[in-house]
Amino acid sequence: MAHTSEPNCNRADRALYTFIEQVAADAITRNARTVSRGMTLSELGDRFEKDDFNAYPVEENSQVVGLVSKFDFLACFVFTTAHMIPRYDDLMKQTVADIMTPDFIYVRVETKLTRVLQLMVDHRIRSIPVIEGDQRLVGMISREDVMRALQRCVSGKTQPR
Repeated sequence: MAHTSEPNCNRADRALYTFIEQVAADAITRNARTVSRGMTLSELGDRFEKDDFNAYPVEENSQVVGLVSKFDFLACFVFTTAHMIPRYDDLMKQTVADIMTPDFIYVRVETKLTRVLQLMVDHRIRSIPVIEGDQRLVGMISREDVMRALQRCVSGKTQPR
């Protein structure tokens, strides 16, 4: 019996093989919104409310220098007995640079969606920047984007590579 890379398989199995071949470029949300390091927390809070995104890439000179998430924003409001509670206005004058994550997880357009999904699950993150070699943002990929790609494969709207 000859061995093939795709054994006798049904439509659902073929869909899974198709999904395994998908890369970030197949599911990316291009033209992602970004924020600057100088944006205040007040402005960032408004942006989170308006856009309902979970995270924004932080850009400086057209390069991604960090990521700021709702988690980063909300962490500013965690007060402990060792922490003096700041005045609200002072807190909201802080900038994205004060709370962003400079060492963030990102992927490239050629990264397999299965790897993207693994990073999301392992690190419990909802969205990941997709970056070119020169740290330029191509877009963002979210859990919802990955779910849509899987659904396209299952529905047969995506051809295997």
